[in-house]
This record gives sequence, C-alpha cells and structure tokens, in this order.
Amino acid sequence: MAGSRAKFFRTIFIFMAIAPLLSPSLEAHEDVILLHGLCRTSRSMSVMARALTQASYNVHNVDYASRSKSIELLGEDVVGLAVADCERDGAVKINFVTHSLGGILVRSYLANHSVPTLGRVVMLGSPNQGSEVVDKLGGWWLFKKINGPAGNELGTGKDSMPNRLGAANFCVGIIAGNRTINWINSLMIPGSDDGKVSVARTKLAGMTDHIVIPSAHPFLMRNATAIRQTIYFLRNGKFDRTAA
Repeated sequence: MAGSRAKFFRTIFIFMAIAPLLSPSLEAHEDVILLHGLCRTSRSMSVMARALTQASYNVHNVDYASRSKSIELLGEDVVGLAVADCERDGAVKINFVTHSLGGILVRSYLANHSVPTLGRVVMLGSPNQGSEVVDKLGGWWLFKKINGPAGNELGTGKDSMPNRLGAANFCVGIIAGNRTINWINSLMIPGSDDGKVSVARTKLAGMTDHIVIPSAHPFLMRNATAIRQTIYFLRNGKFDRTAA
C-alpha cells in the first residue's frame, strides 16, 4: 500500500514538473486572421504576423487576389475560407487584423454571416467611408486595370460598398495614419490623410475605438506603434491612451 501511494505521488510530481512544457499544446488558443490591402500580398503583413505569433496568437496570414473580384465575392470566398480554417483548427476565438481593403472585406462578410467565436477586429487605414481618390480616378481605364473590381467600389458616394455596409455590430478598433508619401493623392483628399484615405473617412459608425498615428498608408501594418496598439486592443478591447 505504501509503495502504491509513493508511486502515485511520484507520478503527480512528474506531471506537475512537465506541465509547463505541455501547456501550449493543451491550452485553448485564439486565432488571428490577417488580411492585406488592395494590390498587396500576405508578405506585407509578415511583420505583424511575427509580432502576433510572439504574443501567443495562432496566426493565419491570408494571401488573396485582391484585384480579381468584387468586395462581396472576395468577402465570401476569402474571409469565409479563413474562418472555416480557424474553426477546423479548434480556435475558441477568431480575431481579425486588417489593412485597408481587408477591413472592408471583413465588414462585408460579417454583414451576411454570424461568427459565434468572433473576437475583436483591428482595422489599419481602412476606407470605411470610401476615398476621394476613387471618386476622382475611378473612371480612368488605367485605374480600373490596376485596382480591379474591388478598387472601383471604394468611392465616397452613398451607394459605394463601404457606405452600403452600415454600422459595425462587432468590437472594432481603427488605426488611422496622418502622414503621406503620395502628395498627388493627398491633394484630392480633404483634411488629414495617409495618402490613400482621410482620417475622417477611416471612422465607422459603431466602432469601439479610434486612434491616429504618424504613419503613411503603405506602412501602417509595419509601424511599431500600430503593432503595439493592435496587440493591446486584441487583449483589452481598447487602445492604450497612455502610450507615447
């Protein structure tokens, strides 16, 4: 009897000793779906992906042909497939981190589908009310050729896709940039902008939080402050107002 008891306690001791090594595979995990912007690839989100992985999230950095289809079709195909992958992966919570067009795809998908395990969404420079650049250049043949069907749907008119999608009914934090490297585009955009979209037009009715950082549109997803604030929002449901 004494020997059996000693063996029992020895087994418990060994398990307790190795439990910290086993816990990453035993614990339920949160997933983050990354969606890049128009005319970009998943490589543009690689820095963000590494940071989120280091922050213990299970990351799905999605690559998709952003110029191939309309926003609605891209949302159905790209976002739908990514969500299904996370669900098969056993995610207890599915979050999104998006750049530019990626945020509109998420809005389009969530307007038509319920995701029971939906967590939080962070949008970087998404034209939630469209962009004046599309208003000015959308009719040009070259613009249509470069940006495809989705790019032409991002105007500021009431019938544009971003403005037809309505308010957010999910927890979303929006990070806008107020620096530009494209002065030609910026001349078309009233107010502060990031070279693609104005700060004002990144805002979305129903949004949870909104901050502005000194970054141009193409670099938002690589910006150290944006990455830090993204992780903070995913963990806390708000941005860190105490950060320098």
